[in-house]
Amino acid sequence: MNSETANPREIILIKTGELALKGLNRGTFEAILLKNLRHRLSGLGGFRFRKAQSTIYAEPLDSGIDMEEAARRVSEVFGIAAYSLARVTGKNMDDILEASADFLGGELNEAQTFKVEAKRSDKSFELKSPEICDIAGRYILDRFSHLKVDVHNPDAVVFIEIRDFGAYIHSRQHAGAGGMPVGSGGHAALLISGGIDSPVAGYMMAKRGISLSCIHFVSPPYTSERAELKVVSLLERVSRFAGHMELYLVPFTRIQEEIGRLCPEDLFTIIMRRFMMRISTILGERLECGALITGESVGQVASQTLPAISCTDAAAGMPVLRPLIGMDKDEIIAVSRKIGTFDISIQPYEDCCTIFTPRHPRTRPRLEMVLEAEAPLDADRLIEEAINGIRRRSI
Repeated sequence: MNSETANPREIILIKTGELALKGLNRGTFEAILLKNLRHRLSGLGGFRFRKAQSTIYAEPLDSGIDMEEAARRVSEVFGIAAYSLARVTGKNMDDILEASADFLGGELNEAQTFKVEAKRSDKSFELKSPEICDIAGRYILDRFSHLKVDVHNPDAVVFIEIRDFGAYIHSRQHAGAGGMPVGSGGHAALLISGGIDSPVAGYMMAKRGISLSCIHFVSPPYTSERAELKVVSLLERVSRFAGHMELYLVPFTRIQEEIGRLCPEDLFTIIMRRFMMRISTILGERLECGALITGESVGQVASQTLPAISCTDAAAGMPVLRPLIGMDKDEIIAVSRKIGTFDISIQPYEDCCTIFTPRHPRTRPRLEMVLEAEAPLDADRLIEEAINGIRRRSI
């Protein structure tokens, strides 16, 4: 018997999704995924990773690792199509049968019906897949007398895979987070507020492989420390999917007060957002970002009409990605609940955007009108002061 598989143990089998379509570049994407997996699991103990047959094997090196928690963390890593917690044992039927009953015993005890599925990737194994299913099915019926076979809609499924490194027993595969490995799609700056939308926008772009730096505008004393901590909590949730991020806190009080003093009230939000774009562009260039990300959705508020968005974009010096642009609020809320940010977003700590809201905002501004309204502001000085006052926090 192979000494590597003589003693039963648990591992995680990980199936990649879109990475299989990357051709000659597939190895680069897989290397990024492995780096992300190591980072995500590092707090639990040591793991060895290896690739074979379109599968990544995550094998614990330390005893006592919480494999259920490890599997949960794997479920949040982008670039994974499916995963399963599996028992690996020797490639002989005695070991396979014993491991099947032991590892899946809890699930089989609670089920009324079951079936066995087998996959023999290692063609040197003496039994074919139907023979493995037949022998294992009979064994399980003997061990769990209350069970009946149902090949169409079983309560439990026993998967037996005969692979190069051993025999693997697991139940149904779980869907992974999908998408592409974070870091494979470049780097962008997320403009993060304390609301529902922007954390979802960050999550969705991270799913496409983009690593994030985050920019939040603070306006003390109009906004409180609790509002800042709320943003930190939101990003801590997003980081479970997006990985490590840096948060840049931009002082915005002086700019908002000057806009309020010198500019028409109905254009306040548009001008404010243009300043945010200009500051974010400068910071984004320093951070080598390829784009800015916002949580805007067409028509959701007055500053998100097409004319308003056009005026805002005119102030940006790099592409602006808006992954929520065609989604309605219910769709955005559904994603925020899924990723665990909704309950944090609705905490009653306001950000600078909600505090300095005009009573009657203009919904169809023209750029020449906005530029004329901005003219009394010493924009370069205000922006320089804001940039010099930036604070950074690691997430």
